[in-house]
Amino acid sequence: MDALKVDEWLRKATRVVFAPRCLLCGEGGVDGRDLCRACTEALPWNRSACLRCALPLHAPGTCGACLQRPPPLAETHAVFVYGFPLDRLVPRFKFHNDLAAGRLLSELMLEGVSGLPKPSALVPVPLHDARLRQRGYDQALELAKPLARALQVPLLSEVLIRTRATAPQSELDAAARQRNLRRAFEVRADAALPDHVALVDDVMTTGATLEAAAKRLRRAGVARVDAWVCARVP
Repeated sequence: MDALKVDEWLRKATRVVFAPRCLLCGEGGVDGRDLCRACTEALPWNRSACLRCALPLHAPGTCGACLQRPPPLAETHAVFVYGFPLDRLVPRFKFHNDLAAGRLLSELMLEGVSGLPKPSALVPVPLHDARLRQRGYDQALELAKPLARALQVPLLSEVLIRTRATAPQSELDAAARQRNLRRAFEVRADAALPDHVALVDDVMTTGATLEAAAKRLRRAGVARVDAWVCARVP
């Protein structure tokens, strides 16, 4: 067997062995992703939402709550509504060390944000050091890395610091979430910040975490802060 035939055989074998498989049902992946056609078609894209808080709406615009109390975020874009299959993939990525699920989520996020106004930098919402040691990785950073590479945007992963080990937001009501995040973030004193950044996170519920981070960045001199998240809880 000559070298060309060996090379072709190796390429075919690689495609078979490493062919994408759906992370949810095990069927063959499509479009080079670890997601099958049926699960891809089930993705709950958030195509009609409030521009300021990404709350799903019947028609794009600004919701009443944001009109009455404009958030510190100029725009918030949640690629999906939190539902199947995101409610299977996100917990696996966030709590069970499934970085393959995180890679898939980042690929899907890229499809949703690639047409948006490009910020000067991406800033992942940080974990507190204690939570980072416990989990071993920062899910927002893992989502932001491939986005920054694909969009050729700087990734500022160390300018925003989580100064308090706050209680998990999922365990609190809306008012308690706000109290929980008071003085939870700081910006490094020597940080060089551009005028326009986008915060990156996995799931947005009330938006309290993103708003607290955005306020600190704006106080530090950032003129415009957007938010890019994977999924929005309706």
